[in-house]
Amino acid sequence: MEDNHTISVNLYGQSPSTARELPEPDVHIITSGALRIPAHASILASVSPVLENIIDRPRKHRSSEKVISILGVPCDAVVAFVRFLYSSRCTEEEMEKYGIHLLALSHVYAVPQLKQRWCTKALGERLTIGNVVDVLQLARMCDAPDLYLKCMKLVANHFKAVEKTEGWRFLQEHDPWLELHILQFMDEAESRKKRSRRHKEEQRLYLQLSEAMECLEHICTEGCTNVGPYDTEPIKKGPCSKFSTCQGLQLLIGHFATCKKRVNGGCLRCKRMWQLLRLHSSICDQSDSCRVPLCRQFKLRMQLDRKKDDARWKLLVRKVVSAKAISSLSLPKRKREELQETHDRGIGSFRL
Repeated sequence: MEDNHTISVNLYGQSPSTARELPEPDVHIITSGALRIPAHASILASVSPVLENIIDRPRKHRSSEKVISILGVPCDAVVAFVRFLYSSRCTEEEMEKYGIHLLALSHVYAVPQLKQRWCTKALGERLTIGNVVDVLQLARMCDAPDLYLKCMKLVANHFKAVEKTEGWRFLQEHDPWLELHILQFMDEAESRKKRSRRHKEEQRLYLQLSEAMECLEHICTEGCTNVGPYDTEPIKKGPCSKFSTCQGLQLLIGHFATCKKRVNGGCLRCKRMWQLLRLHSSICDQSDSCRVPLCRQFKLRMQLDRKKDDARWKLLVRKVVSAKAISSLSLPKRKREELQETHDRGIGSFRL
């Protein structure tokens, strides 16, 4: 029994003084290599409900020795598993060598702390092209969703390399349902990427339109380098902070004021200007004092044609307003207050 106690000191990960306080082992764990690991039934039962049920299972002979068989994994993996049950710790070396086996043991014997805190994290950090298929299959069998998703993403991102591995060939021969699920996941991931790219492009368009609305108000209120209110002297100052947008809008306004085709509706640039003026009118809440041309006229026309108003146009207006709100929230508080003061002063005809 002294020999068993010495093994326990080394096995349980306890300090010598703590190990000496443990009672004599009352149960033995048998591994595939016929290694007998002495243990304490009360400790095993307190950590694992599955081991508790095994320990409490009636025995044919009351005096027979309590034995638990843990087979199918390396002996050292079982030793590391038992050590965790006593100390709630695993070394990096143990996770490197036996991470997959410990994940399986933590699932079979219902030890969630080992499974979630140690195995899932460690295996996720050690994923490679070569082992990802094996870990993926194990994560599915052991109900480890975080690890499973991480494996799926790695397979999707490096599929060309993964399909050349032995693990993938084994998967194709023995688990066609998982192969189908992986291919479906990849297809859905590509669809999500396309939707995300489309959404980003749309948001960029809405932000550009929102910026164009700000520049239009800025030009009609205080003017910029070439265009401004007809009743205000030009302010000699440098380009504004959004000059790239503002300059394009000034050129469009200059064309709109002199174009001869717009009378017959034959100019695409003038149509674009009409759309910007209409969009401003749909957003503006200062129609009585607004200085942007045709703002009031567009509002009156929208009130008359309310029933005919295009649902797609309403959606565009909402998106641009939302983009403007999000953009303003990203600004410092002082800048937001300055923009609000500019808006409150109201915004008139152009000076070309």
